[in-house]
Amino acid sequence: MTGCLKLEVQTEDQTPHKWCISLAEDEFKRLLSQGNPLVHKVFGEGSLFSPLLFGKFFDPSDAFPLWDFESDSLLSNLRNSGKSSVDWFQTDQAYVLKAELPAGVGKTNNVQIHVEKGKIVEIFGQLKLLQRESQKKDWRSCNWWEYGYVRRLELPEDADWRRIEAYLSIDAVLEIRIPRNLLHSDTSASGVGKNSE
Repeated sequence: MTGCLKLEVQTEDQTPHKWCISLAEDEFKRLLSQGNPLVHKVFGEGSLFSPLLFGKFFDPSDAFPLWDFESDSLLSNLRNSGKSSVDWFQTDQAYVLKAELPAGVGKTNNVQIHVEKGKIVEIFGQLKLLQRESQKKDWRSCNWWEYGYVRRLELPEDADWRRIEAYLSIDAVLEIRIPRNLLHSDTSASGVGKNSE
């Protein structure tokens, strides 16, 4: 991809208890009521990291089965109002997620992509203003929304998580490409590996 920087996708994150504290809806409202402009950009309407991205409150630290849904139907309200900067789709070869990152987030040294146990892809980063405060412990194992942002997505069964690629364009558009494991698809379609009578 031209004009893009390839991001490293990490697969060996052994951090215990990360994302163990859920963001509740009342806590989210309190966070937004503080009036911090950066918080509004990161968690605001239409952002990949917003708990309200899918039309109702959903903690972004909980894994969401994104590719079980069509983006047109799940994001229809945001698209009608011109507030969505997120899209996803699938082809015969790959699952693709594209998201315009909020200003201040789309920096290559800030956005991290991890694959957890081959089942979940995590997109996260720390807010620059708060990095110094959280150096004593891993910010992901406490009230993470006070220090950073996350979106966790379930990987489809036929995703080849070992070959995931992530790119960040100069205009802060993140693209994650998750190849499909064609062997898995062929096996499922032909019934190989299923119990037969």
